[in-house]
Amino acid sequence: MKSNTSPSFKTNNTQKGGTLVGFILGMVVGLLIALSVAIYVTKVPIPFLNKGLSRSADQDAAEEKKNKDWDPNAPLYGKNPVKSAVDPEKEKTPSGVLPPPDANNPPASAEGTDPLGDLARSKAGADPFNYYVQAGAFRTPEEAESQRAKLSLNGYDAKVSEREQGGRSVFRVRIGPFDTREDAEKIQDKLKSNKVETALVRIQR
Repeated sequence: MKSNTSPSFKTNNTQKGGTLVGFILGMVVGLLIALSVAIYVTKVPIPFLNKGLSRSADQDAAEEKKNKDWDPNAPLYGKNPVKSAVDPEKEKTPSGVLPPPDANNPPASAEGTDPLGDLARSKAGADPFNYYVQAGAFRTPEEAESQRAKLSLNGYDAKVSEREQGGRSVFRVRIGPFDTREDAEKIQDKLKSNKVETALVRIQR
């Protein structure tokens, strides 16, 4: 009995089998190539990346010191450092201790006059108060001005000053100031002889 399989059918089966085997072999070869490339890339150093990451301990220490000593105002100083304004010889002198007097500049003679000292002594012995002769205190400025006018007619230079007393304004008529109590008492005695009520007022200078 003869087989029904024809030669053309056998040829088609052979071609299909060869195509499948070739596809599988191509995939295997592609995977091997991809694996080889991956291994190569992981083992070969990357120039730019390793250059930035591979830093020695000395370089790290130098960078840290540079950052620590960095002064943002350095460009303002210029090329020449600023000299200290303090004289090194003066720095050697202890604080609060004056250097010995220079032989070329002897101290001033004690026999010379001291005008400022004499003036200070004269002021120290002067009376620390100013004296006024008060010729009345009034409730209204008109009354005070009237009293001041009367005193002016008699040759006295009087002034009116206002002060609050007990919640009310008081207008005082005073003559002065006088440097000594004796001068104020002389004016007071003259006013009393003219029957003017007076009071002696003393104010700290």
